[in-house]
Amino acid sequence: MTKTKRFSVVRDPVHGDVYLTQEEIRVLDTREMQRLRGIKQLGSAYLVFPGAMHTRFDHSIGTLHLAQRMIEAINRSFEQSPRECLGVSQEEARVIRMAALIHDVTHIPFGHNVEDQAGLLHRHDSDYRFERMLSVGTEIGRVLREQGLHRDVSGILTGSTRSSGTPGVPGAQRTPPYWSQINSDTICSDILDYLQRDAYFTGLRLVIDPRVLSYFRVDRESGNLYVDLAKHGLLREDILSELVRLLEARYHFSERVYYHHAKIAAGALIARAVALLLAAGAVREEDFYDTTDASLLALLCARAERLGGASGKQAVALVERFEQRRLPKRVCVFPRQQNHEAQEVLVERYFAKDKQKERAAVEGRIEDLVHFASGKRVEILVTCPERRMQLKEAQTHVRWPGVEGIRPLSEFADRVPRLADLEKSYRDLWKFYVFADADDPRLLSRIAEIAEGEFKGATNLYRPVVPG
Repeated sequence: MTKTKRFSVVRDPVHGDVYLTQEEIRVLDTREMQRLRGIKQLGSAYLVFPGAMHTRFDHSIGTLHLAQRMIEAINRSFEQSPRECLGVSQEEARVIRMAALIHDVTHIPFGHNVEDQAGLLHRHDSDYRFERMLSVGTEIGRVLREQGLHRDVSGILTGSTRSSGTPGVPGAQRTPPYWSQINSDTICSDILDYLQRDAYFTGLRLVIDPRVLSYFRVDRESGNLYVDLAKHGLLREDILSELVRLLEARYHFSERVYYHHAKIAAGALIARAVALLLAAGAVREEDFYDTTDASLLALLCARAERLGGASGKQAVALVERFEQRRLPKRVCVFPRQQNHEAQEVLVERYFAKDKQKERAAVEGRIEDLVHFASGKRVEILVTCPERRMQLKEAQTHVRWPGVEGIRPLSEFADRVPRLADLEKSYRDLWKFYVFADADDPRLLSRIAEIAEGEFKGATNLYRPVVPG
């Protein structure tokens, strides 16, 4: 009798050996998951940090590994305090691990630029995107159905209340909160992997104490994942400090990597090409769902050449500039910190797909004024991110000494000043940019003066350096 191999081992540069079940290997082998090998985790950040070539495929495996580490910690806590805590059964672990593995399957290339910063397409984590990706029309959707995992995994990823609370028991109750929270919370398997992975491949220093994983529990009464900060009636300051340090690390990477101005500039080139082709009807949102970084750039060029005309030529030029790293230069930067009131006006006027005409109009006016003042034709790119960007408050639940029940960590910001400071600092990462396709410092300075006049009431803090 042949013995079935239960696990396969994958060697990961960040975590070492990762054990995958044969079901998980089968899902990894679907075309939808293999596509993630061609999507860089940090999008265009490799143009700033050359080592940032890791992919969403790598991250998916790492997230599963850390989900398993959290499950093991939860079960140790259950053994110690069965009256207060819940454990995770093998069947539940099977569902949670699979959700961790496929949580990024809906990502498209340069998605944060196209979806979050330009607002041109549905977000990758919308119910619509998951329902389409996991439908019976996809290989991964069919495999999950064959394994009997589709309903519960979909429930975790979409927040659907139709999933059963117990695998194999139809309609027993809604998806338990901790099923989702292990993989999608302020501190969860997702963030614990990508912080370590992004640090490794960008060369930035980050050390996460693995003991932080050992403090996770599941509250029996509410079903929420939480971290126990109470011991003998006192606050576990060492654990609290580690949680805050993780949030500080996320801010550090947002400031240094995720919102680096050159990464924003590179993404603006792709977002502009996409906007031009969407407006002309040369591409549809669905065209992006099955692409990789390389195939998307090829698709944009092919559709732009077919479109022809001024828009087609402009889109081709934008993609070529991205591929050759000929990035537009900053001429104006309007940070939220100095533009609290102006931010509301700018977002209302220029963010999202239906504001493309307004963005194009102000860019066109600046281009015409620059041509009148200098005799030069310069392309202008305006980028206006969503008001909240990708901010996540500290929603991870904790048990605080002297407080009944478990509460989101953010509710204790008055007792942990660093939490309030972090949330404010994260909001202040928002910046409204004006970029120009020019190199002459004097021309850039003149463009800055002209652009400032288009955004009255907003304070520009950036000035191109003009040689003495």
